Formats: sequence, structure tokens, C-alpha cells
Amino acid sequence: MRCVNADPQPVAPPPHAVRAAPAPGGAPRRLWIPAAALAAVGGAFAYVAAVDPNEPGHYPVCPLWRFTGLYCPGCGGLRSAHAFAHGDLATAFTDNALAVVAFLTCAVLWTVWVVRAARGRPMRLELRPAALWAIGASVLAFTVVRNLPFGAWLHP
Repeated sequence: MRCVNADPQPVAPPPHAVRAAPAPGGAPRRLWIPAAALAAVGGAFAYVAAVDPNEPGHYPVCPLWRFTGLYCPGCGGLRSAHAFAHGDLATAFTDNALAVVAFLTCAVLWTVWVVRAARGRPMRLELRPAALWAIGASVLAFTVVRNLPFGAWLHP
């Protein structure tokens, strides 16, 4: 007598045959979230471009700078965004170098997001703890150096 297994185990296809299914919906439907993000960021940059942060009274003063005289990593970020929006990269970099790096990094990440969304693939940004520590250490080093006498070139 032969014993027949009533619950046969499914056989997995070979790894080269497994492909991620594209996200449901056409490209316009998949691109509305990146487009909305671009509209929000573009609106913020348009506002900062129109309302000059170099003129007093338009934006609040950094509380850390006001009460301690120390520059935080974001000090000069609005002036940097204003110069960046007007295409003056040298002034933007002088006002806040870290902000310019962040603007450019966000632009690259947004472009990757759009390309992946258009192809129906999800955007995944998985930073390992070492990368997060490196980013944090870079921001901390930028903050410390810009507040020391030899880092005066990093003052906004």
C-alpha cells in the first residue's frame, strides 16, 4: 500500500522567476503623492523666495541664538533657502552649508522616488544605525565648529 500525502508542500519558484508586482493603478495615480510633496515644498520655497528673511520682522528669531548667542544647525536656513530659490548657490552655501546639502539630498531622493513610482516600485529608504549615527555626528560637528572662533566662516 502506498501512502499519499494529502497536504503537498508548495514548491517555491526559482529566485530569478520571482518579480515584484507593480503597484496598482496607472502612472498618474502612482505619482500623485510625489507631486503633492513637490507642490508643498515648492510652495514653501516660493514663500521664502518672495518674503526676504534678510529683512527683520518677517520671521521669528532663532530662540537658541537669541538667548545664548549660539548658532543651531538650522540658523541661516531661511536665508539659505531664499538664496537657493533665487539661484545664488554661493550665498546659500555661506548662509547655511548644511541646509544646501540637505536641499540637494532631498532633490535627489525625490527624483529617485518619482522614477520608482513611475515604474510601479515602492520607495524604500532604510538607513542603518551606523548611517544615522554618522548623520547625527555630522550635524553635531557642524554645530560645534560653526560656534568656535575658527568656524566663523560657517556663521550665517
